[in-house]
Amino acid sequence: MKVATRDRILVAALEVFAGKGYHRAIVDDIVRASGTSKGAVYHHFPNKEAVFLALVDDFAARLAAAVASAIAERHGALAKVEGALTAALTTFADDERLARLILLEAVSLGATYQAKRAEVAGRFAALIQGSLDEAVTEGSVAPLDTHVATLAWLGAVNEVVIQWLHGGVADLRATVPALTRVLLRSIGAAS
Repeated sequence: MKVATRDRILVAALEVFAGKGYHRAIVDDIVRASGTSKGAVYHHFPNKEAVFLALVDDFAARLAAAVASAIAERHGALAKVEGALTAALTTFADDERLARLILLEAVSLGATYQAKRAEVAGRFAALIQGSLDEAVTEGSVAPLDTHVATLAWLGAVNEVVIQWLHGGVADLRATVPALTRVLLRSIGAAS
């Protein structure tokens, strides 16, 4: 029962944050939208920020699981990298409202959110860097600083998603082949 209530609160919170923006939303809006009580919201979350961070955590868990699964399903380091990119961009494309909140709306939330965002990026970076390290080890690419390459790749993925959110990219999933080619070429891999 508690999980169902928590999930209902999070679904409602996403609706409220997407409709009003994080800063204009108040806990009472989430209570009304979720059909719960203020006590139920505060039982699961100490404040509005905690509700938002729970949404980020849930998204991060889905992103990490999708990327890890895509990596596990592929053979060869370069195929794993392509799988990771596809999974990441598909995860963002499948939840545009949450992607918009996380990448655009929440930028002004301060240190707590920035730490959470860095944690999420770190999880994704570890998966990408592991695949790049594997590509170097198996000889698919020449030795390189995989940490720097990972940061460059994260920046590229982030910018493509942000451009999609601003309307500069029509179909996020359609960017995967071109983005994969560009990123693989950036490390000297055949694409």
